Amino acid sequence: MASPETADGDSTDGERLRAVRERFDRVDREITRRMNRLGIPALRVALGVVFVWFGGLKVIGGSPAADLVAATVYVVPAEVFVPILGVWEVLIGLCLLYRPLIRVGILLLFLQMPGTFLPVVLLPDVVFATFPHELTVEGQYIVKNLVIIGAALVVGGTVRGDEEEGEQEGQQKEKEGKQEEERKQEKEKEER
Repeated sequence: MASPETADGDSTDGERLRAVRERFDRVDREITRRMNRLGIPALRVALGVVFVWFGGLKVIGGSPAADLVAATVYVVPAEVFVPILGVWEVLIGLCLLYRPLIRVGILLLFLQMPGTFLPVVLLPDVVFATFPHELTVEGQYIVKNLVIIGAALVVGGTVRGDEEEGEQEGQQKEKEGKQEEERKQEKEKEER
């Protein structure tokens, strides 16, 4: 049975709305597919660039974090420790930028991260303007490392990507096929 039409031959508002929804779903699906494909590589490169940049500044003596590092790790002279930390960070960044070394970069990153939180314990007056909620600029610099840890977990989750990408793509196509079949069945139901 054909669906009712308006006097001028156009489809009903419900059909137009459904068509708009289906078009939106197709566009949305394509956008999210591309974001999924490009997002993690972009995240990996961004992490790599940040570590090379911040580490490089420590090596050449231009890091605004050098004083904080020196105050935290006072048992080693700052002129020795800060450049060593800088080289470590540059290595993290380079490993993240060169895909075969991601595992090494993630390992180096997770070995370094606990040290970045030491000022919270050793120098709370430098980290907090008002404990425990109001952070200083230094405190914000430290807390942003939570985002770096989260990003590293996401990037680290891709190191076995070749094996799992095929599985995920197959599962996604299967899911999309089922959704398309359900839409067809709904449409057939409505037409009866």
